[in-house]
Amino acid sequence: MRAVVCRSYGPPESLVLDDVPEPVPAPGQVLVRVHAAAVNFPDVLFIAGKYQVKIPPPFIPGNEMAGEVISVGEGAPFRKGQRVAGTTFGAFAEQALLDATQAALVPDDADFASAAAFGVTYRTAYHALRTTAAVKQGDWVVVLGAAGGVGLAAVDLAVAMGARVLAAASSPEKLELCRQRGAEAVVDYDREDLKLRIRELTGDAARVVLDPVGGSYAEPALRGLARGGTFVTLGYAAGSIPAIPLNLVMLKDICVRGMEIRTFMADYPDEFVRDIEELTAMFAAGTVRPYIGARFPLAETPAALRYVADRKVLGKVVIDVA
Repeated sequence: MRAVVCRSYGPPESLVLDDVPEPVPAPGQVLVRVHAAAVNFPDVLFIAGKYQVKIPPPFIPGNEMAGEVISVGEGAPFRKGQRVAGTTFGAFAEQALLDATQAALVPDDADFASAAAFGVTYRTAYHALRTTAAVKQGDWVVVLGAAGGVGLAAVDLAVAMGARVLAAASSPEKLELCRQRGAEAVVDYDREDLKLRIRELTGDAARVVLDPVGGSYAEPALRGLARGGTFVTLGYAAGSIPAIPLNLVMLKDICVRGMEIRTFMADYPDEFVRDIEELTAMFAAGTVRPYIGARFPLAETPAALRYVADRKVLGKVVIDVA
């Protein structure tokens, strides 16, 4: 089968398309013919050797996909031909193994691309909104990087939860997309004073900031929070980890929290089950569907990763495999 392979750490352009052996499902696994795989910013970090957890090359990157079950390992509660989606490692390939515990059936009215693009970013955003920040109906939620994968998922979900969303992004095109997805207010944080505009647009009532971007945007967004607000750090797509003056936290009685999807289930097992059940129901009902801003064939996976690395993406990028 064909697969995208990372032979050594480096930029997206260092990836190669190669023929590799077909995987065989172990007990509790299913083998999936991949129809669509989604690209996430951590994929860029994995191939560069810059993620918190390093995988020694060679390896097949990609951790989010949807497709059709080819064969089933002993004990896995699926059957050949079922449409499934889930998270794994090695998704940028024509076939991939998926642990049954990480797999879910794709709703009849959802296509493979939407199912592949839904998992990681929407789970990250929902855990952050529902559990970490405990967002309530009517709360003002500020989302940084609001047109990116996690950001736009947060906009979609916060709107569905009845919150009021202020979307912060870096271009008129991105902000218009956020408006279309339900954001009540927008701010161009490369051209406007982010702290001032958050205060003005929310009436100094911003209760939550979700930040998957970091860099120079974090501190002004934190300064824009109302007293007693919550700042949730989710990642650093801007390329640098911000340093926050702790006196701001003290003087404004702000809570600064982190949420990392890789460890959330172990840290909050009960909340994880609740959140996944609620999120799965929303997807099955069609309440939320990911926005797919770009699609690439498997052979152009390096270009897809470069697109994400350069922060050009609107919503999610999907690799069409089959």
